[in-house]
Amino acid sequence: MPFDGTTISSVVHELSVLVGGRIDKITQPEPDEIFLSVRSKGANYKVMLTANSNAPRFGFTKQSKNSPLTAPMFCMVLRKHISSGRILAITQPNFERIVEFRIEAMDEMGDRSEKILIIEMMGKHSNIMLITPEKKILDAIKHVPPSVSTVRHVLPGTEYVPPPSQGKFNPLETSKSREKFFEILAELPLSKALYQKHIGISPILATEILSRAEIHPESSTLSEAEKSRLYEAFCNVFSKIVNNSFDCSIYYNEAGIATDLAALPFSVYAHYKSEAFESPSEMLEEFYKRRDESYRISQKTADMRKLIATHQERCRKKSFMYERTQNEIQNRDELRIKGELLTAYLYMVEKGAKSFTAENFYDNNELVEIPLDPQLTPSENAQKYFKKYNKQKRTHVALQEQITKNNDDLLYLESVASAMETVVDEADIAEIRAELAEQNFVKKRGAQKSKKMAKAAQPLKYTTSDGFIIFIGKNNTQNDYLTLKMAKANDIWFHTKDIAGSHVILVTNGKEPSETAILEAANHAAYNSRARDGSQVPVDYVAKKHVRKPAGAKPGFVIYDYHKTVYITPKNP
Repeated sequence: MPFDGTTISSVVHELSVLVGGRIDKITQPEPDEIFLSVRSKGANYKVMLTANSNAPRFGFTKQSKNSPLTAPMFCMVLRKHISSGRILAITQPNFERIVEFRIEAMDEMGDRSEKILIIEMMGKHSNIMLITPEKKILDAIKHVPPSVSTVRHVLPGTEYVPPPSQGKFNPLETSKSREKFFEILAELPLSKALYQKHIGISPILATEILSRAEIHPESSTLSEAEKSRLYEAFCNVFSKIVNNSFDCSIYYNEAGIATDLAALPFSVYAHYKSEAFESPSEMLEEFYKRRDESYRISQKTADMRKLIATHQERCRKKSFMYERTQNEIQNRDELRIKGELLTAYLYMVEKGAKSFTAENFYDNNELVEIPLDPQLTPSENAQKYFKKYNKQKRTHVALQEQITKNNDDLLYLESVASAMETVVDEADIAEIRAELAEQNFVKKRGAQKSKKMAKAAQPLKYTTSDGFIIFIGKNNTQNDYLTLKMAKANDIWFHTKDIAGSHVILVTNGKEPSETAILEAANHAAYNSRARDGSQVPVDYVAKKHVRKPAGAKPGFVIYDYHKTVYITPKNP
């Protein structure tokens, strides 16, 4: 729930240390982003305000960005009116997704003058504005003329009008009156009523409140006991906000992706992994950093996935074509037999005949009719059959090589597609791209750069519950390294049976691995494979000394024997 009322309230409380401080520097590194450097109580702080439609926010930041050589107009207006100004107050009016910085600075006449810097965090309507106490807009980072909106204009010289409240109520006020609270919630279902009738409550916070009250979100009637639990849960949440008692965390889903953040503990995310932060600004910085990384990686992997899928489709089309050709030439021996029969009975074949019936001494002297070209002599007809047979024979030999190569390519591409599921950062992408370039599936232009970046990529490393180390290859290059170079002879090698996936190495250091370690390593192998969502996935395991790579085999391909098999229903490690 990035930036609902509770998160904003936590950041406003954190930024209260700036009250009384002075603004030393103002920059605008991005078209929708402002950085303020503030000196307060003997310390320096950097504050970021961004009206980015995908991630509007504000708070302390450690980021450093280069500013344009020529400052944008809005930045110049801010420098003119609030540079060296003293921050009087930072507030969140009416629990809205709006924050106001009241700033006192000297005007052009040398008199003290108050200005209000406002950031509105409302998705695509987000904006940053500088206004006077009389509500006159001095400028905005985004201008909204009448041609864009007939409801609310945002232009220099016009009156500042707050966004329409849509008839919502301030939850900090309704939490003071049980009667008012249930009057507001007269419209059901409850989950929608909670966030549609209150300012600053997100859908997930509404779900959390109902979860704490042990009430189903779609409930249509409430008992007195349920009403008491619901009102108590609601009041508990907002009493923490009133008392500035925040508990900031990021929540990660099973794939390790940062899914949500909250300034309060969320029981609805109890099954997710969480990461706690001491400050809401640190939480926000880390969340958006991870989200941006995930977005950037998803964009880059999207191109790679499309490329791999394209090559896979080509291979499948080749398989279909090869199969059709195989069917067409499967009776090639009949051509040879007809040629030999014609040669044997050459003296009996009449010149200009359209066919000849002969006893097939290869098939119990069964009669076989042999079509002839009347324009050719009997000998030329026989040679025509031999020539066609030899051509199909050569096609068959070449076809076997092409089928083998095509099947190898399909298996390899399937393993690369599996590796794409374990991509964590850009170094992983670079390593896979370099590998594909080596196998001539992508152009080698830029492959050298990918190789250099790929050096930073490292296999995954885990420790079993009883202390054994496990390494997991994230792509075929790492699989080969782990299996063929790093693993010792008595380390245990794991891989899903006949299913594309990672090579997993259980480091034994000469010890006998426990059953627990075997099962946990097998789970890693199943989870890091194309069968992640399956059940009873077969995983082969064997001492590394029984694993070898055939000469000329593609990256990641090995053969093995003396193995055992365990069946695993994969779970997120």
